[in-house]
Amino acid sequence: MAVALGLASAIVYGAADFLGGLASKRSGAYAVVVWSQMAGLVVLAAAVVVTDDPLPAAADLWWGAVGGVGGGGGVVLLYRGLSIGRMSVVAPTAAVGAASLPVLVGIALREQPPVTALAGIVIALAAIVLVSSSSVVEEEHRTHRIPPGSLEGAGAGAGFALFFICLAFADADGGLWPLLTARVSIVVAAAAAVATRTTLRPVMRDLGRIVVVGIADMLANLLYLLATRRGLLSIVAVLVSLYPASTVVLARFVLHERLSGLQLTGLTAAAIGVALIAAG
Repeated sequence: MAVALGLASAIVYGAADFLGGLASKRSGAYAVVVWSQMAGLVVLAAAVVVTDDPLPAAADLWWGAVGGVGGGGGVVLLYRGLSIGRMSVVAPTAAVGAASLPVLVGIALREQPPVTALAGIVIALAAIVLVSSSSVVEEEHRTHRIPPGSLEGAGAGAGFALFFICLAFADADGGLWPLLTARVSIVVAAAAAVATRTTLRPVMRDLGRIVVVGIADMLANLLYLLATRRGLLSIVAVLVSLYPASTVVLARFVLHERLSGLQLTGLTAAAIGVALIAAG
């Protein structure tokens, strides 16, 4: 079940990032993040009311809030990177950090995945790097500089890793409350917009897309939270970090971004890694 939930989360995250990146090109990253997360907050608040979870321990609320700071900063950086660079470069770059750091934390906590699953983790991490590095190397060879958006992607990966780790540390008895306090990400994004004197007014024709982004992002968060409560952090975080696969595929068919041979190899390796993790 954890594998299925993790993969579902990855697919939804990837689709949300694709739509968020498109909206950010016109409306700007800060506006997209703030308003999409407001839309997600409405959905989450309704879910909290329906589930009627009791108020959890303060520690669980704090884990959610700290994770929200990382997640909020990560989304701002990711959407900014997607708005100025190629999606097939930025999204995988973010995924490398988002996957690697939680794996290291899981190992430090002495998680012991089955040998087959461990092999799948290694292959999946390599797949993320392949999908990312193929485009990065190609861009550097042609321009002799760092591809636009890649630094933002790297920063986003660190922010997402913090979000993944903190939510995994929140106790299952906390219900959906950690996700609610994680919406401090809205404050983070709004404060960054004020500090940089960036408008938070989106382009009107982007509003529908922004709402869809917020709902999809919240659904992906819910799927991730459920996955971490049923599986190991070192496995679930890697599965969720395969989200660039759906972003890259959407960019290929919708935006006609070209995929290199190494990227295709990376997507194939990702499928193999997932199969091994599921078998474990």
